[in-house]
Amino acid sequence: MTAVLNSQVTVMPRYRPRTVLALWLAAAGPMGLLAWVVAPLVAGSDPTPERFAVCLIAALTAGLIWQFVLVLIVVWRERRSLRWPVLKDALWLHAPSNAVRRGGRLWWWAVAAIAAVGVIEFLPTGPAGPTNRNFGEFIGSNAGHDLMHGNWALFALLVVSFAFNTVLGEELFFRGLLLPRMGGNVPANAALFALYHVHQPWGMLNAFLTGLIGAYATNRWRSAWLGILAHSAQSVFFTVLLVALVLS
Repeated sequence: MTAVLNSQVTVMPRYRPRTVLALWLAAAGPMGLLAWVVAPLVAGSDPTPERFAVCLIAALTAGLIWQFVLVLIVVWRERRSLRWPVLKDALWLHAPSNAVRRGGRLWWWAVAAIAAVGVIEFLPTGPAGPTNRNFGEFIGSNAGHDLMHGNWALFALLVVSFAFNTVLGEELFFRGLLLPRMGGNVPANAALFALYHVHQPWGMLNAFLTGLIGAYATNRWRSAWLGILAHSAQSVFFTVLLVALVLS
């Protein structure tokens, strides 16, 4: 059984530190520019909280979509194919596995990772940041409630943003692409994930802690799905909350 499982895994290329940093910059740089330069310019000199929120959400969504495109570019240059079997192997999108088992009860580790991330979300890991740049704070405000009421177009934009944030963007880039090519260096991967949050610097400590969990689970069971599921729990929570606000 061990030989069978190991034979299904292609040896990953090991990127040099400068290559990893270049890819990190290609992901983090646009997010910082979009958040601190593009969004304020588009919003105008004295925007309402609602207008600024929409501009910021749209800008960051564009940055997350770019990360997905960046992942595809790197995989294409590496494998010369974007077929699903190739993507699964290149981005660790297999079921969790160890030396004797694939899938099955190992999926329960996703529940443990989700629970650990949930605990961190409730810890005092730093300042909340300005209300107009903190999605949770803004949605909890009267302005956020008024903006979401009946606004299915904004809801659709947010769902796209969530999908590219926790499935197709950040997690796929940091855990699916970078982590295997960093030799499974969990602390370094979590540190890069934290520093990537230049668009939300008050959340870097939280990002480092959640990044440690996602990177450890991904590396331990050679499956980016564990990091994706742990990160996506908050997206599911916010999606349910937003449906209630739109219908309220």
